[in-house]
Amino acid sequence: MNTPSFNIAAVERDTGLSKDVLRMWERRYGFPLPSRDNHGERCYPADQVDRLRLIKRLMDQGHRPGKLIATPPDELTALMPHRSKQTPPSASPETGELDELLGLIKQHDAAAYQQAMQQRLARQGLQRFVQDTVAPLTQLVGRRWEDGDFEVFEEHLFTELTKRLLRQAIAALPGGPRRPRVLLTSVPEEAHVLGLLMVEALFALEGAECIPLGTQMPLLEIGRAAEAHQADIVALSFSAAFPQRQIPGLLQQLRLILPGNAALWAGGAGVARITRTDDARLLTTLDEAIAALASWHLQRA
Repeated sequence: MNTPSFNIAAVERDTGLSKDVLRMWERRYGFPLPSRDNHGERCYPADQVDRLRLIKRLMDQGHRPGKLIATPPDELTALMPHRSKQTPPSASPETGELDELLGLIKQHDAAAYQQAMQQRLARQGLQRFVQDTVAPLTQLVGRRWEDGDFEVFEEHLFTELTKRLLRQAIAALPGGPRRPRVLLTSVPEEAHVLGLLMVEALFALEGAECIPLGTQMPLLEIGRAAEAHQADIVALSFSAAFPQRQIPGLLQQLRLILPGNAALWAGGAGVARITRTDDARLLTTLDEAIAALASWHLQRA
């Protein structure tokens, strides 16, 4: 019987592990062990892709790859944290409503999820919807994924449906002259986009002109875009999964590339444990992002 296999580009997209890392592990550790197709290209069986995905999740939790690769597959799952079983959240009406929304994702009922979210948006307004619904939902999904309660395709469904809703809400905001001009993006290897969309929605409500560039933008291109758009602020998002030790160096590099009059802001869970940097303003919460924008307006009033 034919078993599904995946080329190296597909494995890179699926697991978040670069092609160079996959080849290096193959040489150094003897895993993964791809076969070769008729053209000599690597083909990875599904069970190896599943194991690689789990290894990447554990690496994001701080485990070392060499030790993980040497660990038998059935023991890898036991290493995953189970927060919901150790520290169950206290019951509240709001928690229950969020659980119901995630239940629709687990039931794979995209239409019902969209309808429920649209109703919450109409009831709460865009700012409260972002801060009280989308932000905590995103955190819950991340925890459920780490606990193994959410499949990868379910996390992707949540992300895509929520992205669609936020973009529609942002597009419906009134136009007109806006300041500051904020360039929103992320660096290479940072593919999470919901944080950027949440900030874009809140900044647009506060009168900013937001220029979204999507994710994984090369540093030189960020610099060119900031100059071309005459950006007042370049805002980057770093998720908790991004290697924290790389962030200060990236911010330092980007600061050297950006025009001198463009401020550099970095936000998200990835910067939460960085105590200080002279190269960027660090924003660990959405409230801090709103306060930073208000401060920008006050300085130019």
